[in-house]
Amino acid sequence: MTDTNTNMRLKLPITCFILEIILIILFGVLVEYDKETDARKWHHSNHSEYDNDFYYRYPSFQDVHVMIFIGFGFLMTFLQRYGFSSVGFNFLIAALALQWATLMQGFFHGMHGGKIHVGVESMINADFCTGSVLISFGAVLGKTSPVQLLVMAVFEVTLFAVNEFILLSLLGTKDAGGSMTIHTFGAYFGLMVARVLYRPNLHKSKHKNSSVYHSDMFAMIGTLYLWMFWPSFNSAITAHGDDQHRTALNTYYSLAACTLSTYAMSALTAHDGKLDMVHIQNAALAGGVAAGTAGEMMLTPFGSMIVGFLAGIISVLGYKYLSPILESKLKIQDTCGVHNLHGMPGVMGAIVGAVTASLATKEIYEKGVRSNIILIQIIFCLGFIMKLPIYGAPSDASCFEDSIYWEVPGDEGGHEGQLTTVKTEEFAKPEETEKLN
Repeated sequence: MTDTNTNMRLKLPITCFILEIILIILFGVLVEYDKETDARKWHHSNHSEYDNDFYYRYPSFQDVHVMIFIGFGFLMTFLQRYGFSSVGFNFLIAALALQWATLMQGFFHGMHGGKIHVGVESMINADFCTGSVLISFGAVLGKTSPVQLLVMAVFEVTLFAVNEFILLSLLGTKDAGGSMTIHTFGAYFGLMVARVLYRPNLHKSKHKNSSVYHSDMFAMIGTLYLWMFWPSFNSAITAHGDDQHRTALNTYYSLAACTLSTYAMSALTAHDGKLDMVHIQNAALAGGVAAGTAGEMMLTPFGSMIVGFLAGIISVLGYKYLSPILESKLKIQDTCGVHNLHGMPGVMGAIVGAVTASLATKEIYEKGVRSNIILIQIIFCLGFIMKLPIYGAPSDASCFEDSIYWEVPGDEGGHEGQLTTVKTEEFAKPEETEKLN
């Protein structure tokens, strides 16, 4: 099914090689170990080996890393013919983004003698930035080429670092779990790009923009990994001691309450009372997003449960009623519904943070929310850059299809025959199978 336009034989290698060579050169010139990683600096200090930040931060880093590469990757495998691309492109752009994020965040958050110092905390922060890129990836899932995604990652990481600098350094906001810096920014960045890349003839691929039984099961793997590790995500870079302990606890209860309200709203909004797997896969995670900003504050378990409960309700309503409006009225084709999982719960998290903070901090939060809007025009321009016909994007009739960019086992001319066989053998009623035989 590959044509001249979507052939990645030269486009992808050239892009990957150029970007990685640039990164290697920049790392060689600008990056060095921090004081807890450098052998000479560490051993010249008088302390116990176990005081090294590695022993405090690395378990959280592992959890966040699993979320980035397994959680986000498998969450997007719900599309019936796009599993390779969901996991594979997630892997590709995450590997690029974490390297570029190390440089951009180091540049904006402080150089030390002209060098960017790296250690376990910078690894966590780079993964946070990568998470924002992967949120945006969900909005354009199935409609973009890997080259387009790499270009998007380069621009988004840069703008993420700028936005993070404005919020955390200039305005002094507290956003440990990234409700504003990661989720809100990533969601609305992705929505803006999806709006510019709007495809009026996407209905030609509508039959592929859906799930089958096994693809939804794979997506639930991603959901469960994200759900289990979200307390680590929100608490990974908070201060040691009660702050970190409290953040994990608040997130834990928020997610639990969110799951119950998600199941309730999913059944309630269906005319036949049946649960919708889309709601369970996504809205059940909204409590982790909504608890991100206020997680380290004295939100209390009671308050955390209220936050999660409301986040689940808002997210399900968004999937059920708002997503169709965004597509039909605003022409935003949000494949994964990132507005419902990350956008609205992220805004809710910022509001919860403002409410739980002091009056002075509330003013900072309000300014912080506005700072996201400053970048909209730049993001809009990026969308037009990605729309140029040089990146090998799939045609309207070829979206949500692995075989455009991947060698698919057993595939001679697309997935059509293969998928028909699977659906017939696995899901046909016994009497229908006898007729087929």
